Amino acid sequence: MPSDSSRPLSQSAFHRARRVIPGGVNSPARAFGAVGGHPSFIRRADGAWLEDIDGHRLVDFIGSWGPQILGHRHPAVVAAIRDALDSGTSYGAPTELESELAELVVAAVPSIEKVRMVSSGTEATMSAIRMARGFTGRSVIIKFAGCYHGHVDSLLVQAGSGALTHGHPSSPGVPEGCTADTLALEFNDVDQLRDAFRRQGDRLAAVILEPVVGNMGLVMPEPGFLEAARELCTRHGAVLIFDEVMTGFRLAYGGAQERLGVQPDLTTLGKIIGGGLPVGAYGGRADIMQVVSPDGPVYQAGTLSGNPLAMASGIATLTTLKSLNPYDQLERRTAALVEGLEAAAAEAGVEVWSARCGSMFTVFFQTGPVRNLTEALRSDTPKFAAFFHGLLNRGVYFACSQFEANFLSVAHGDAEIEATLAAAREALLELPS
Repeated sequence: MPSDSSRPLSQSAFHRARRVIPGGVNSPARAFGAVGGHPSFIRRADGAWLEDIDGHRLVDFIGSWGPQILGHRHPAVVAAIRDALDSGTSYGAPTELESELAELVVAAVPSIEKVRMVSSGTEATMSAIRMARGFTGRSVIIKFAGCYHGHVDSLLVQAGSGALTHGHPSSPGVPEGCTADTLALEFNDVDQLRDAFRRQGDRLAAVILEPVVGNMGLVMPEPGFLEAARELCTRHGAVLIFDEVMTGFRLAYGGAQERLGVQPDLTTLGKIIGGGLPVGAYGGRADIMQVVSPDGPVYQAGTLSGNPLAMASGIATLTTLKSLNPYDQLERRTAALVEGLEAAAAEAGVEVWSARCGSMFTVFFQTGPVRNLTEALRSDTPKFAAFFHGLLNRGVYFACSQFEANFLSVAHGDAEIEATLAAAREALLELPS
């Protein structure tokens, strides 16, 4: 079973990577910094499974951090990428594939009338914020502690003890001037949000949030929270932005906004709309979208935006999802898994609080409830790390941080659920009291 000692090739690969790549990884979460040890290096994937370079097969609950809702190497997606590749890789000129994917997005997402393709979720949120500021002529934005919107300077901010405050950068290299117009609030705190609008409503350009949070672990919006954000933005002329990079096409075909019945003005997308290839998008009301260049004065560009391989992969993914309509099945399997994990924890005498929505879930090692970042941070992270490695040693790959969501795919069947629960029962019994 894979452990640090039984993964010598991954260990060697990690040492090699660290010599030429900061931290040995090209995105920090992959480094196992939150759980200790070294990451498994992957050589292939298929369906619900990964295989590392040491030959260990792992049930995958990361799915490339969300995009692989159909499972790895779905035949329709692979075929679409191969067909696109036969014609070329990138042209720096328009293709009909861009319009086809845009039409699918506009038809699916309730609030989107026009959409612009980019190459990452970070580009999407950065562009949406710039457009909201250009559209309103205002500068101040609101974000929420624990909601991650990519590594955009103005969004790398977290709230101090849940207080309403001008944010300070949470990363070196971000000048305070970049965050001086960012207010960081506590998620699910309607009173705090109303107070921010009362104080600065005429200066607020936008509110950006994850309608269902996946970046402090999975956290659901409390009843009335999204509705309050919608009403306040409408009343004060601010732009409401839903970051659905993670939840778009995952919680429902039309994303969290379809599932929850609240429509933003702008939406950012990524992950699933590229079917595993680099992609992002932002879209929304036509009157707001028309301010982006070349129709309007707000500039945004990208050499690889609308890349034909990513467009083909996204089209195949969305058309397959629309045809399969797997959302009820995904929800049932996720419920079965999470309820099984809760039962296993109870049998082992381990306190957990689980959160799930659609095919996303997090098991917090605490009593709960978890409604915001302050409450999420009460989790027993050393116990989670031990649980993570207990699963990994038994062939199950969960997200390598207490504060990340896990994902199921269409390829996760009864056998994968049963294998995961068997591994979890053993791993939970090993945890220190």
